[in-house]
Amino acid sequence: PINFLTLFVTIQHKKLRTPLNYILLNLAVADLFMVFGGFTTTMYSSMHGYFVLGRLGCNLEGFFATLGGEIALWSLVVLAVERWIVVCKPISSFRFGEDHAIMGLGFAWVMALACAVPPLVGWSRYIPEGMQCSCGIDYYTRAEGFNNESFVIYMFTCHFTVPLVIISFCYGRLLCAVKEAAAAQQES
Repeated sequence: PINFLTLFVTIQHKKLRTPLNYILLNLAVADLFMVFGGFTTTMYSSMHGYFVLGRLGCNLEGFFATLGGEIALWSLVVLAVERWIVVCKPISSFRFGEDHAIMGLGFAWVMALACAVPPLVGWSRYIPEGMQCSCGIDYYTRAEGFNNESFVIYMFTCHFTVPLVIISFCYGRLLCAVKEAAAAQQES
């Protein structure tokens, strides 16, 4: 309900349609993907005790749950970079505008799709996981035909390590800038 409310209020009130809010709206959309594509099907399957939606349902559920999680992850990366640029000013005259927000959202979606689509086309696959009530990326099968090892390495490198390093760098620099500003203010 909160995500729908966020989208509704932003659509209704033009003042809220700011570049920074585009990224926050993208987080709400990502959560909706996860709720409708992942959580709802998991609840339905849990009531039956196993994943009842078949192979196609497993692919769809795994895809939308992965896509939602990755959109959220890469939106947080874009948000961290935006805050670092605005606060730390590595580019002195930079102003975060609508074009930058749209490019950031495009980047987040491309990166999310680069993670969620490969299992649909044969690089790894989506399978029932855990209690067999939801589907996710196959991290376990070591058989040659599924290329899971290379996909896991790709996921760990590009969709875990890279975002972690970027977010850590940006917020680390932000923390240093805030400490420097506090020290300068205390001296004056």
